[in-house]
Amino acid sequence: MQQDHFEEIVEYILENQKKFYRIAYSNVQNEQDALDVVQNAVCKALEHASDLRDIHALKTWFYRILTNESMSFLRKNRRELLLSEPLDEEACVCAPEYADREDLYERIQGLPAEVQNIIRLRFYEELSLQEIAEVTMLNLNTVKAKLYRGLKALRVEMEGMKI
Repeated sequence: MQQDHFEEIVEYILENQKKFYRIAYSNVQNEQDALDVVQNAVCKALEHASDLRDIHALKTWFYRILTNESMSFLRKNRRELLLSEPLDEEACVCAPEYADREDLYERIQGLPAEVQNIIRLRFYEELSLQEIAEVTMLNLNTVKAKLYRGLKALRVEMEGMKI
C-alpha cells in the first residue's frame, strides 16, 4: 500500500468519527461500549490498511469493519442491553420529521438486527443499496427485500403515531 492511501484512511477516519460513533452506539446502545467498538474498528482498519486494494472502496471497507466489530462485541457480551440509558444527541438516529423520536427509535430497535442495520445505513448514513450490499455482504436483492419489509413493518406500527 502506498503511504498516500494510509494518509487518506486516517483522514477519512478523522472526518467521519462522529458517524462511526453513531453507528456503533445504535448497535450497542451504550456510550462507553460504542467508543470501544469504534476504537477497535479504527485499530483493525489501520492494522490491515494494506488489505485495502482500491481506495475508492474505503467507505464500504471501513463500514464493514465497524459492523463486524459491533456484532463481535454483541456476541461477546451476551447481556441485555438497557434502553434506559438516555440517548446522546450525537447518537440519536431518529428521523427529524417524527415528533416522538424515542418511539420511532424503539420501534426500529424492535426489528431484527440485520434490518435495523440496513435501515441505519440507508437513511442515516445515506449509503446506496449497492454499498449496503457490499458492507453487509448480502445480495443486492436481499438488501432491497429486507429494507422494504422493514419499512413496511415500521409503517404498520407507526400508523397510530402522531406525525
